[in-house]
Amino acid sequence: MRAAIFNGPRDIVTMDRPDPVIRDASDAIVKVELACVCGSDLWYYRGESAHDHAGIGHEFIGTVETVGPAVTAVSVGDYVVAPFAFSDGTCPHCQAGFQTACPHGGFFGGNGQDGGQAERIRVPLADGTLVKVPGGARLDEATKRSLLALSDVMGTGHHAAVSARVVEGDTVAVVGDGAVGLCAVIAARRLGAARIIALSRNPVRQRLACEFGATDVVDARGDEAVQAVLALTDGVGVDAALECVGTNEAMTTAIAIARPGSTVGYVGVPHGIEVPVQTLFRRNVGIQGGSAPVRAYLPELLDDVLAGRIDPGRVFDAETDLEHIGEAYAAMDERRAIKSLVRVAA
Repeated sequence: MRAAIFNGPRDIVTMDRPDPVIRDASDAIVKVELACVCGSDLWYYRGESAHDHAGIGHEFIGTVETVGPAVTAVSVGDYVVAPFAFSDGTCPHCQAGFQTACPHGGFFGGNGQDGGQAERIRVPLADGTLVKVPGGARLDEATKRSLLALSDVMGTGHHAAVSARVVEGDTVAVVGDGAVGLCAVIAARRLGAARIIALSRNPVRQRLACEFGATDVVDARGDEAVQAVLALTDGVGVDAALECVGTNEAMTTAIAIARPGSTVGYVGVPHGIEVPVQTLFRRNVGIQGGSAPVRAYLPELLDDVLAGRIDPGRVFDAETDLEHIGEAYAAMDERRAIKSLVRVAA
């Protein structure tokens, strides 16, 4: 089969690899139709995080091709969405809704696991991981794009909103205008936020944020952004701040615009962040978040996609095939694209 391989910083290539096989009774093999590049993949691409010389990518949808003898939740021929982490679904952490902490689980595209930017992928713990999609391969293109967004960015944006305790009537600020930040706008609106302030300096992303539900746009960063948000909220700050970047500046901004007693929901992969504990203490601001348990959110978000209530697939504004995977990465790295879709199979 063909698969994307991480050769080193700014060097992602497509190579022939052995087809995956069933290793454990709980495995399934999925033939990938659509995959994509994640903002967190760019940390590897830029050389800011380590990655093995191996397959890469953790977002994919496709058709179950083979199942192990212990698999009962999905069958050959089922169309499925896979969250970016696999999990057994039965341990105490999974039962509590935090499948990314499953002691028997792991993450696709890392730690020796197959990458999702490939023609086929072995899915461990298939019963606890894969979610069957009614209607399957007969769904239209726009719906499939939104299904692909459910494998990570929509669930991650939703986790930011849930972690920040967004409730109906809230004023919310979203720090970050990448795919996760834009999906966080969808999530905040879905949870009933009355006012959503999007922090973005990119006109294309500003427009999409407003179409997703943002009511205000702050075209600034750092201290200037903080002052703008405080001005919009009469000096109070927001009821919930969603940090969707993972840098120190983004976290500092989110904390500064959160009103006393509120919570910052953070889902950006942390790089160089210093949490100002004294500031949090003085202002009674909480921080909550982490690696999103996408599997916990998939059923309810899937229902909304299939009903047409949300359309997160619109974050895909660039497309390549698997043979041109390097361009998919470059487009996002150079901010020519919000999120790159990779068409793997017809």
